[in-house]
Amino acid sequence: MNFKIKSLESSEFSSLFDLDISALEKIGAIKMIVDECPGFPCRVSLEDAEIGEEVILMPYQHHQTNSPYQASGPIFVRKIAQTAQLEINQIPKMLNHRLLSLRGYDSNAIMKEATVVEGKILNEKINEIFENEEILYIHVHNAKPGCYNCVVERG
Repeated sequence: MNFKIKSLESSEFSSLFDLDISALEKIGAIKMIVDECPGFPCRVSLEDAEIGEEVILMPYQHHQTNSPYQASGPIFVRKIAQTAQLEINQIPKMLNHRLLSLRGYDSNAIMKEATVVEGKILNEKINEIFENEEILYIHVHNAKPGCYNCVVERG
């Protein structure tokens, strides 16, 4: 079974790096300099930011839907991030070393399945979830801090 992992679009965030501290505070965001790697996973490049890179930590509505499962949470975006262009069935390296929470949704944006998995077996678990034909897409979150990473769609 094929799937495609999609990141957030860089165009949605690039202008944020031109804002001053006060303007960022108004939207609940802060600029940070990365001081450990891994630790700052970018939701645009789907790569861990390197030590010394500038990132923005901000709130983001990652599940914009008219269902009880609409959701938002904090995300990191790298200043140099380009939108990830992943191949069919490709897993970003930044997901391999994390404990992940997978949440499968149907066409009405209702959660039909949820599980926690080590990133090193993410491919197998995605395929297992998509065996349920009701599941249209899967959100991948970091399990410990709970932050959104990306969406997985049927390929």
